[in-house]
Amino acid sequence: MAGFLFLAAPLSAEEVTVLALGDSLTQGFGLPEAQGFVPQMQAWLRGQGADVTLINAGVSGDTTAGGAARVEWSLTPEVDVMILALGANDMLRGIDPDVSRENLSKILTVARAQEVEVLLVGLKAPANLGAGYKSDFDAIFPELAAAFGVAYAPDFFVGLEGTAPADLPTYFLPDRLHPNADGVARIVEGLGPSVLELVTPD
Repeated sequence: MAGFLFLAAPLSAEEVTVLALGDSLTQGFGLPEAQGFVPQMQAWLRGQGADVTLINAGVSGDTTAGGAARVEWSLTPEVDVMILALGANDMLRGIDPDVSRENLSKILTVARAQEVEVLLVGLKAPANLGAGYKSDFDAIFPELAAAFGVAYAPDFFVGLEGTAPADLPTYFLPDRLHPNADGVARIVEGLGPSVLELVTPD
């Protein structure tokens, strides 16, 4: 896909509305509402002085196809910025990365048409899915971010990087897939600066 630089209209000094479009990681699976990703991210951003409201558009079990199907009506007129964090369930189901790429491209195309700024959040496939699958899946996110000219965060779990393997379970629910409240706090600290850049006027 040819490169495309998306320049949205600059955000004003008024309150910024952010839509978090994602799956159970965004929705806050297994946690009290206040401890989920969206409330914690909103609190973190406000703590940095940002006048921002986040909308939780995380749907447990959702795939990139589901996101593509609901993005147009999810991006209501008041939305200024979208955090796009989909792909985990595609990966878990072994969906062809080309299909995931096409669905994410559809979402980004809608956001571009509606002049909504985007933070595309990547994921890293585990090695046990095979070198070919991992390479193809991991490449989706940086390549789409470059093609659409959107902001990019390489890994949803960046806030947990550097954690000793023996300590990782302390940041997850018993299913070992979804972060607990402490894990979400670390994730928010890792992704927060990337979101802050989009919601803070120059």
